[in-house]
Amino acid sequence: MPLPKPPSRKGDLLKSADYEAQAAPRAEKRALKARGAEAPTQVALDLHDGGSALAARTPRQVAPAPRQVPVPAAAAAAQPATRPAPAPLAKPRKPRGNGPAKLFVLDTNVLMHDPMSLFRFEEHDVFLPMITLEELDGHKKGLTEVARNARQVSRDLDALATFTSKDGNLDPRIGIELAQTGHREAGGKLFFQTMLLDIKLPTGLPPGKADNQILGVVQSLREQQPGREVVLVSKDINMRVKARALGLRAEDYYNDKTLDDGDLLYTGVLPLAADFWDRHGKTMESWQQGGNTYYRISGPLVPALMINQFVYLEVPGATALYARVTEITGKTAVLKTLRDYTHAKNAVWGVIARNREQNFALNLLMDPECDFITLTGTAGTGKTLMTLAAGLAQVLDERRYTEIIVTRVTVPVGDDIGFLPGNEEEKMGPWMGALDDNLEVLARTDASAGEWGRAATNDLVRSKIKIKSLNFMRGRTFLNKFVLIDEAQNLTPKQMKTLITRAGPGTKIVCLGNLAQIDTPYLTEGSSGLTYAVDRFKGWPHGGHVMLARGERSRLADFASEVL
Repeated sequence: MPLPKPPSRKGDLLKSADYEAQAAPRAEKRALKARGAEAPTQVALDLHDGGSALAARTPRQVAPAPRQVPVPAAAAAAQPATRPAPAPLAKPRKPRGNGPAKLFVLDTNVLMHDPMSLFRFEEHDVFLPMITLEELDGHKKGLTEVARNARQVSRDLDALATFTSKDGNLDPRIGIELAQTGHREAGGKLFFQTMLLDIKLPTGLPPGKADNQILGVVQSLREQQPGREVVLVSKDINMRVKARALGLRAEDYYNDKTLDDGDLLYTGVLPLAADFWDRHGKTMESWQQGGNTYYRISGPLVPALMINQFVYLEVPGATALYARVTEITGKTAVLKTLRDYTHAKNAVWGVIARNREQNFALNLLMDPECDFITLTGTAGTGKTLMTLAAGLAQVLDERRYTEIIVTRVTVPVGDDIGFLPGNEEEKMGPWMGALDDNLEVLARTDASAGEWGRAATNDLVRSKIKIKSLNFMRGRTFLNKFVLIDEAQNLTPKQMKTLITRAGPGTKIVCLGNLAQIDTPYLTEGSSGLTYAVDRFKGWPHGGHVMLARGERSRLADFASEVL
């Protein structure tokens, strides 16, 4: 039977008369059986128009399609061809819980830490005290990351505030749908504090302090809505302690954490079981190519492997196996043996690997197919020394890159020493003491050259190393550069994204850091930009990660790392 006429307006509903007109019986045909007197089941549709606000949540009526009725061929040919009605959009995500939605009261530091935190609470509602808006207004000036985040939050709040009621006023009792600005993952509402709440706090807490006012708001909301869970979300540890002391529910902001536990971070290294050859030897294929041995394996180990992950097997009395995963296809994986950088003949700019993990790291650093590498480990594991040696070997010897660019975050360990004189490179000089120390070590590796030869080599090396500030990286593009980002654990995920996206064709980026030495406020092992990059890039065919475990600086440094 021909389809009914399509709706004339976008998002419009077909009327029952349209169906009846198409399904009406012909005179020469027998009459249809009487329809049931019961009303058809009503179907709720949730349609919206492109970038406009979501349609009202009240269900609309849709008439069901009638039974197919035979139509003569001549009548069917006379009917014009019509296109089908547009299919409805995907249904919104169902809430996880069956009870009432929680009400999260956000502290100012949460919004300044993550400007998208308003849309991270799924089906739950968000409440902003008026003192939070006042503090946002006080921190929006400046060029710092906190000021930029405060301005971003203000723009988002302004966009949400435009969705008001029909009379143009904002009804504080109804709230604002957070999904109206295009963030479909947010299923809750936003509420503003528009009236003075009855705040009852202990006399020991001064009411004029902003933190205490937010605590009073949380306590008043809990009394006004006893059947609903009210939760304070803050990055301030002391504020969460005070809230729990008052019997209020308080939580940290967890959405910025890549991992809940730093011990779960991807290490890039996987030890093989002692019976590896017995379990995989029967179906294994092996061949040699380019001086390396390849093994194609299949079995229960394959699902646990990732591209560019290192595997090793050390059994007493047998030859050790050190390999890297180069290919995973279905239920099979290909392992490629490594180049032995622990031998002096394979030294990189005079540097040889002293342990297993350093050998893994040098294999990644010298691989031209690896564009992004992350190295983590405690102090003295050789991260900076190996990276500089690999960079100099590929810039001066192999001419693979044009120069080395070194940068780091300027976060002081102690008190700030103030402004530094000079140009960009001179200002960054005091922060690059580790670079100078490692260049001094690399200059001693060439014992055959005399004093004049070493001086000429040092001048050549210095000319190929450029020190850049992190503050001037936005908008730049690095072509055929070897970029070294030191102390990357102090970077936020946003800063890490800014740096990595600077890479142009033929550029390699190496990030070094120790997650146990984070100096940036509000950053932890789980929320660091280095952790974020390691977790997101694992398994990428052109990226790799190695966690260095053994220190090689000195016996004093190794012992201090363990006991202090």
